[in-house]
Amino acid sequence: MEINTIGVIGAGHMGIGIAQVFASAGFAVVLYDNNPDTLTEAPQNMAASLTRLQESNKEAILANLTLAENLIDTAQADLIIEAATEDETIKGAIFKELLPHLAPHTILTSTTSAISITRLASRTDRPERFMGMHFMKPVPVMKLVELIRGIATDEETFKTVEALCVKLGKETSVSEDFPAFIVNRILMPMINEAIYAVYEGVGTVVNIDKSLKLGANHPMGPLELADFIGLDIVLANLNALHDGLADNKYRPCPLLVKYVEAGWFGRKTDRGFYDYTVVPPVPTR
Repeated sequence: MEINTIGVIGAGHMGIGIAQVFASAGFAVVLYDNNPDTLTEAPQNMAASLTRLQESNKEAILANLTLAENLIDTAQADLIIEAATEDETIKGAIFKELLPHLAPHTILTSTTSAISITRLASRTDRPERFMGMHFMKPVPVMKLVELIRGIATDEETFKTVEALCVKLGKETSVSEDFPAFIVNRILMPMINEAIYAVYEGVGTVVNIDKSLKLGANHPMGPLELADFIGLDIVLANLNALHDGLADNKYRPCPLLVKYVEAGWFGRKTDRGFYDYTVVPPVPTR
């Protein structure tokens, strides 16, 4: 199937990044967010990202972006990518509102990092044209897209989305539809164990991050990475693993739960395992 227009729902860090890579590849992108301020700021945020990447074709790329006044304005796109908050109720409500207005050929995808694709697809009228398209953050820089079939996803849909990723210059990995898929199935328990190490006094925030950066050659320490991802997203992924697999090895550390309850989500709130209101950031414990 030929894909020309892309609808992106959610103009946060993930949504903007997704819109940017499609616009950069020459696709017409219709972007929507239910927060008018977030949506209004989207073009300047994308422009800033393109400047950081030293993109010489910035104006032409921005010309491929259209802001949607309401959710329904995305419905006629050839492919829609839902990049809303990692909350199954919210995602389900978005697809429910879109359904009566979709073009018959439209493919629906979600960039969820943990929620069942089969379950999301079952709430639509086209489970055969629904799949997971999990981009990594920051989207313009990271090369991988995880592709996840639901139980009903047909081969044409899969091949269309796979070919689309090639046009974006991305590499793909294919995961079965199990909680947290491949990347977060492995990554989140490591981050959770690092948080337990802080919680139990095994090491300080700085020493834990330093140990993994220098001892395992990781570009970021696990706590710094957790702040970058968003502690609310880390907790949502761990809850999905714990609930979906019923194994206590995925139980979220109580310290992580406390930080999220405090509204300390990491970089996006200026406070997590580090305080980002000062330069350089300092540990909060």
